[in-house]
Amino acid sequence: MKISLKRIDEGFNMEATDENGHTVLMDSSIENGGNNNGVRPMQMLIMGLGGCSAIDVVMILKKQRQEITDFRIEIEADREKGKEPSLWETARIIFYLEGKVDPDKAARAVELSMNKYCSVAETLRRSGTNLTWEVKVNNA
Repeated sequence: MKISLKRIDEGFNMEATDENGHTVLMDSSIENGGNNNGVRPMQMLIMGLGGCSAIDVVMILKKQRQEITDFRIEIEADREKGKEPSLWETARIIFYLEGKVDPDKAARAVELSMNKYCSVAETLRRSGTNLTWEVKVNNA
């Protein structure tokens, strides 16, 4: 993997580009001297957790011929207080699936992702983050 990062203003606004040309804007909060023109790097890590797990879950359920008509994830995460660096302490993930999806298969797919396949989840876990999750199928 190769990532290029360049500063695009006088503050902390950065543009990261991967080897395929995909870009992401990053910035710091206004309180820390940024302009809030992009995602903060630590937020991006939690977004990566969602994206990594989402890919796993959809892939597993597609292989099981489950028909997903809607899928979303919500994550609430808290960082350590009063520490530098301030790592992620907890992350609670809620997976919402709609369609012809067996709730047991959905729960198993999430379990496999979070405990076996998702590299971001394992990276966070090894840094001490307590990861918890819940699976809701068809609003149940």
